[in-house]
Amino acid sequence: MSERLSHDILALLGREKRADDRLTFDSGGDPVFCTPWRIAEAGAAALGAVGLAVSDLWRLRTGRPQAVSIDRHAAAASLRSNTYVRRNGEKPVSWDPLTGHYPTRDGRHMFIHTNHAHHRAGALRIAGATTDSREALASAVAKWDGLALEEAIASGNCVGGLTRSREEWNAHPHGIAVARLPLIDLVKIGEAPAQPLRKGDRPLSGVRVLDLTRVLAGPTSGRVLAENGAEVLHVVAPHLPYQTELLMDTGHGKRCAWVDLRDGSGVETLKALIREADIFTQGYRPGTLAARGFAPEQVAALRPGIVCVSICAYGHEGPWALRRGFDSIVQNVTGLAATQGSLAAPRNLPVQALDYIAGYLGALGAMVALARRIEQGGSWLVRVSLVQVAQWLATLGTVDASAGMADLPDSELTGLLMESDGPLGHLRHLKPVIQLSDTPAFYAKPAEPLGTSPARWAA
Repeated sequence: MSERLSHDILALLGREKRADDRLTFDSGGDPVFCTPWRIAEAGAAALGAVGLAVSDLWRLRTGRPQAVSIDRHAAAASLRSNTYVRRNGEKPVSWDPLTGHYPTRDGRHMFIHTNHAHHRAGALRIAGATTDSREALASAVAKWDGLALEEAIASGNCVGGLTRSREEWNAHPHGIAVARLPLIDLVKIGEAPAQPLRKGDRPLSGVRVLDLTRVLAGPTSGRVLAENGAEVLHVVAPHLPYQTELLMDTGHGKRCAWVDLRDGSGVETLKALIREADIFTQGYRPGTLAARGFAPEQVAALRPGIVCVSICAYGHEGPWALRRGFDSIVQNVTGLAATQGSLAAPRNLPVQALDYIAGYLGALGAMVALARRIEQGGSWLVRVSLVQVAQWLATLGTVDASAGMADLPDSELTGLLMESDGPLGHLRHLKPVIQLSDTPAFYAKPAEPLGTSPARWAA
């Protein structure tokens, strides 16, 4: 199933199956963890497609493809990669205690996300909580009908979602809009001559990636490109919230720099970086960067031949396209959490499959577009969203979750982990999952804190 799904994903990007493709999968299928959703097959399929895209770039460099191997258990573990991180032997705190499910007056459940301080404060204010505590928030939410609170939170620029059934989501206007979209698409947005890769001994050697993303999905995309040799410059603004502990999962192989687009010099710095970039990945809601002069077409005008990657929560079409969202919220509104538990007692999946798979797909699209630029020229736009991944995951059907594990056995998990030392301390984290015959993936440098490096290309 995984191999077929990998080729189905690639076909969406116009890359057909080749006679010399060598893609294999190890370990058994679902369930791996305690979830009815086929997360091992989904994660392995996305990573298998990424591996073939890496092989294609190696073929363009050397004339030789690579053999690609994916372990399904490792793929499943990669969808909860941040939970395996240890810093100096301790597990970083990643969830705010107020984040979670809350019963509403009409017998429904809201999932409210409070990991960022302004979202936490906003949720407490909008719900009408009298104190800053989970008990006060629960008491306040219990006075609201679910739909009314969902709309109030969205209108207040905060993050939450009503837990729905799959049937409810399929009948929802945005669910209907998303069902018409492919899992991932690739659109030509400008003309440019064909451009060969710069010389190097890795598939993505010499490829410059400007990574304007936060949280998990977008940074995961950049990490996958870094592990295959790309120079990834991760750019954020000092005033924007960021969970530093997530860098211990997604920051490997990257440099991190500050750029503030509220300042004219920051805008000019970003433009200069774009003019020398090959891939521009952004994880903001549709229109956010366009308002600052960095829509995909504007970026392509600055740098003809660039590959733009857009990763967002709710996609580029439909009534919720501009709504804020995270993996946990999208799980709830699309019915995944209700199926994991029930409408009466919803539970989120034991993995953040939407974030990580969207990240893998962003890297995949970038590499397929890069190969197209090499062979045909042009500037390209890749689009993927958490809600499109949720829709695709649901189409794979369910399994009996009772045979799943709480976690992989220590004897198996140990082989999937590595350690690194750097500015963030001594880290234990997952190794790259994709196994390549000629160019094994690795991180050229350890993760570093935000703003550590200057905002310029190293090479």
